[in-house]
Amino acid sequence: MLDFLNTIPGAAAQGIIWGIMAIGVYITYKILDIADLTVDGSMATGGAVLVVCVTSGLNIWLSMLIAFLAGCLTGFVTAIFHTRFGIPGILAGILTQLALYSVNLRILGGSPNKALSVDKFTVLLSLRNVKVAVLVCAAFAAVLIAVLYWFFGTETGHCLRSTGNNERMARANGINTDAAKIVGITLSNGIVAISGAMLSQYNGFADVNMGRGAIVIGLAAIIIGDVVFSKIFRNFSLRLLGVVFGGIIYYLVINIILQTRIIQANDLKLFSALIVAIFLGIPYWKKLITQKNIGKKKGA
Repeated sequence: MLDFLNTIPGAAAQGIIWGIMAIGVYITYKILDIADLTVDGSMATGGAVLVVCVTSGLNIWLSMLIAFLAGCLTGFVTAIFHTRFGIPGILAGILTQLALYSVNLRILGGSPNKALSVDKFTVLLSLRNVKVAVLVCAAFAAVLIAVLYWFFGTETGHCLRSTGNNERMARANGINTDAAKIVGITLSNGIVAISGAMLSQYNGFADVNMGRGAIVIGLAAIIIGDVVFSKIFRNFSLRLLGVVFGGIIYYLVINIILQTRIIQANDLKLFSALIVAIFLGIPYWKKLITQKNIGKKKGA
């Protein structure tokens, strides 16, 4: 029990970092209704750019900004594939993600990973001081949610929402839906890259595979947050907060399972996929049960 309690701050820090990534996924998955798989590559891009910039002597804040812009660029490429080349969103994301593996290797100088020493360079958070890392991550998440709450209240934000809700109706009302998709997918991957930049600081290195499976964890955080907090968090900003809490819950559950040794660390990807599959199936099962109960009442 004591071992588990000691892992809670670390799980919270990682949960918030991945929760920030999940907010980026939320924009495409929930708001734009697009399954964007670019995130598996753009997260690694953010981490790689951050580490290379910091180790080259750039200021940490400037490095974070460059990592964000690099993530935005990856999302922009996916959006162009989707809107200008007519490629379905999910396939456009796969193509960009595939290309990013080579790009990220180039950024890292041909090496699959690159270290970021806390002793040599200034970073915002680190595994060495988990409590500070939790506070920094929480502050980042709060600022991000506040900015997104403001943004989606603007005319551009409403265009994004309308495009996701009913693209044909949005187009009929004079909204440039292609432009809305470009803005949404670009912003989404910029946020994901910020998460990757924070994760590379926390771990002390960037790895070309650090974003592998990110979409699954992002979906898990979104779904857990929706299932647990949907009746409490109805405001848009609170829903985003629920996504972050979903990430924290996910990592706490992972820690509990690892402590009980029900599964091994190598099985985490399988476990994550099963969690997402089950939670995605819950609405469908509820619908079937409701229809079955209605049928029984009519039969009676």
